Amino acid sequence: MSLLPFSRRTALRALAGAGGVLAFGTTACGPEDGVGGGTTTAPARTPAARAERRFGAEWDSHTRTFMSWPALASVWEDDLPYVRQDIARIARAVGEYEAVVMMARPDQVKAAQRACGSQVEVIPLAVDDLWARDTVPVFVEDGGELVGVDFRFNGWGGKQEHTNDAEVGRRLLARYDIPREEAPLVAEGGSFETDGEGTLLVTESSIVNDNRNPGKSRDEIEDELIETLGVEKVVWLAGVRGQDITDAHVDSLVRFVAPGVVLLDQAHPDTPPDSWSRSADQARSVLSRATDARGRRFEIIDLPQPDLERISGEGDDFVSTYANFYVANDSVFLPKFGDRKADARAKAVLQEHFPDRDVVQLNIDTIASGGGGIHCATHDQPGEPAA
Repeated sequence: MSLLPFSRRTALRALAGAGGVLAFGTTACGPEDGVGGGTTTAPARTPAARAERRFGAEWDSHTRTFMSWPALASVWEDDLPYVRQDIARIARAVGEYEAVVMMARPDQVKAAQRACGSQVEVIPLAVDDLWARDTVPVFVEDGGELVGVDFRFNGWGGKQEHTNDAEVGRRLLARYDIPREEAPLVAEGGSFETDGEGTLLVTESSIVNDNRNPGKSRDEIEDELIETLGVEKVVWLAGVRGQDITDAHVDSLVRFVAPGVVLLDQAHPDTPPDSWSRSADQARSVLSRATDARGRRFEIIDLPQPDLERISGEGDDFVSTYANFYVANDSVFLPKFGDRKADARAKAVLQEHFPDRDVVQLNIDTIASGGGGIHCATHDQPGEPAA
């Protein structure tokens, strides 16, 4: 399982050729996990300086969803028209439930508008690729005011050059007159998963890494996350280093569906063990022993992947996890991979945990073949729904 797109896949090949290696975090799990020593989580701490700051859950009300129109033929090559079809399909579907704003290069606005339809607002704002989850700022509430925290996107640790995407945070917040705060560390939105009640799940591989935050220890980064996001407790998962461009974002591994309840990605039973399934096993071990910011033990529910022999998509980097779903107003969006049994099972799991929302499945084979998912392509702005 990979976690990124053709753009990222190409970069990964270059990384591997330069000597990039796979490594699990060595401080995120106990010795019994077989991945290294150390502790699973630090004790819960309440940030004094951010007492009124809150990083909300994705199931909170949204004002709008931001998305990005992919622009790089150098990345997607012959698949660019098809990945744009996937992006337009997601935008139209989400647009049935909440406002969608699609960022597009000025010379591509008209084409994006035709593809997405009149229900989606397309704005001229220069972007490079579709990964709005990582390039749009992380929104927090601070004393009742919305703030956009810009985590200074640097192309997933310098693996790719994204000149326009690096400026999305600054330009987008200025356009919507939302205060901008520059984070003291480098990260991406896909790195973070929260229950909205002070608990943050993070893969160590994607942030305690010299390609983002050279010289910073996990404890230092944890303190900065608590201060910046207003969370109270960080639960560290090992993740996987160097096997995809994100260094294993948490949003394709484990997701909250309610405080204290998580869905955990699981490989299909016929899939041989690999670094990704071992990462899921390590995450299960950590979560089974950890508690959240309110002292609750985690309820862990498996979210099995489809049979790769039955899916409609293809490619060495095809991401077949259902965990990269997106929760929007009155709705949940997750992939339909073509394995009817697995697709139905995933939909049933999400419907059980979001009984009052429509669960909508979409074909995103080109996005998935490039290493991404629906959550990677969307970014929620919390608040009252736009009129």
